Amino acid sequence: MTEAEIETAIASDPDASPLTETEGMALRLQAVRKRLGLSQPEFAERFHIPVGTLRDWEQARRRIDAAAWAYIQVIDNEPEAVLRALQAA
Repeated sequence: MTEAEIETAIASDPDASPLTETEGMALRLQAVRKRLGLSQPEFAERFHIPVGTLRDWEQARRRIDAAAWAYIQVIDNEPEAVLRALQAA
């Protein structure tokens, strides 16, 4: 789901309470991972994120900090470039 689709789905549900920023980020992260067709372990391994951290982020148990969120946005927009950079490192 795109961010707009997520927001539309939430807005159309009369029982939905407003999301916290952490919950919204968690949903957007899940959408990025699913759009790439990766499981949590696959996404974590491919992009060098500890799988426990990824799970905490996706379940909104931990807030994604600004640097990590910027990394997720780059993955969302240019996953192949991220993979090339990680392979070169």
